[in-house]
Amino acid sequence: MKPMRNLLIAFFILASSPIFSQQKLSSNEQTAFKQKVKETAQNTKTIISDFTQIQEMEFLSDGAQSKGKLIFKAPNLVRWEYISPYPYVVIFKDGKLLLNDGGKKSNIDLDSNKLFQNLNNLIVGSINGDMFDDSEFSISYFKTSEGFLAKFIPKDKKMKRFIASFELSFDKKTAEVQKLKMIEPSGDFSAIVFTNKKINTQVADSVFQN
Repeated sequence: MKPMRNLLIAFFILASSPIFSQQKLSSNEQTAFKQKVKETAQNTKTIISDFTQIQEMEFLSDGAQSKGKLIFKAPNLVRWEYISPYPYVVIFKDGKLLLNDGGKKSNIDLDSNKLFQNLNNLIVGSINGDMFDDSEFSISYFKTSEGFLAKFIPKDKKMKRFIASFELSFDKKTAEVQKLKMIEPSGDFSAIVFTNKKINTQVADSVFQN
């Protein structure tokens, strides 16, 4: 399965391991949590992070695994670079999706594709703290032993054909996104775990060239 579909599947599913203890947040706790996420995001100008993506599918005995690097630069430049098992680059920039599949390049206009447009909004929103859109998703908030968890169920019928739900796991202290899990209607899921994260280091605009 190509990384673009992996990304599409994975960006509506978050978390690499089961969370056994969940307690729903009260209304006041939800407000405080969302405010903390936005405050953290406002102080985040760049992110460089390694990631591991794991897919669990019914017909595979072992989950497929990919590794790569995420680069973000405020306000909305995002680069996903898959390194293994094969090179593949996905860039969100200026309302376009730029792809580089081992040297074969292509562009997609996000305005003409609502699914990819929603994907871009979610990716950028998960970083800048502006992903809590009740008009697009039914959202539930929980405390966990590791921090906080937000569960999103899409309202759009077309999106529901691809994504049943996705989850974002947040660090208890920093309110940064640590894990991302996306669940398909079939029950298959993809999870992305972020590691070795560097915040507010210098990132050149040339990184987002295809």
